[in-house]
This record gives sequence, C-alpha cells and structure tokens, in this order.
Amino acid sequence: VQLQASGGGLAQAGASLTLSCTTSERTFSLYAMGWFRQVPGKEREVVAAISPSGKNTYHRDSVKGRFTISRDDAKKAVYLQMNNVKPEDTAVYYCAAETNLEAYYSDTYKLHPADYDFWGQGTQVTVSS
Repeated sequence: VQLQASGGGLAQAGASLTLSCTTSERTFSLYAMGWFRQVPGKEREVVAAISPSGKNTYHRDSVKGRFTISRDDAKKAVYLQMNNVKPEDTAVYYCAAETNLEAYYSDTYKLHPADYDFWGQGTQVTVSS
C-alpha cells in the first residue's frame, strides 16, 4: 500500500491548512486511517484517526475543535482539516493505514503508531507566531 501525503507548508498562527493523503489501493475503504505527527527528539504521536466507515473518529485533545479528519473512499483519500493552527502544531505529519481486518469488522481504529502497517512519506507543517 502506497500512501502519498500532501498539503503541508508554512502558515501563520490562526491560519488553515488541509492535508491530503491519497492511494491507488482498491481496498482503501477497508482500512482505518490515521494522521500522526513528529517533531525532532520526540516520539511520533497520533493526531487523529478514522474508522473504515468514517463514522468513528478520534482527535487528540490538543487539536479538538480545530482539526477534523475525514475520508472520501471514492477518491481513496483521507484528509486533515487544520484550522486555527498554532506554533505547537509544527511537525512532520504522516498519514498511515491500518490494514488489519479487525478494524473493518469492528469499525474502529487504533491510536498507536505500531498498529499501523503502511505510512506516507510525511509532509512538513510549520506554523509561525
């Protein structure tokens, strides 16, 4: 499974960015998807996750009310809408796919990076104050 992340860049605090992650994988709709981020010297952390159906989502506390994860299975894409970005959101953002069918049958998602099987290449988000 190859994932292509895009949409990062330089933004001022308070601005909006939309990250996209696309694939050509025909079974994309079976996968739970996640957005993670990492800054140098720190562990990769989950930002948001979405179940295969899209009905169940997770957003970490620090981004609740500002970021929204969504998916479009027809386009084989998952998005992270980032509003009111803050300097502490600066990181490399990665999308990832959880291909374990358990997620499909239970319509859930995982939150730990180790539970995700395939990763995009990362896109840098830099927020200036």
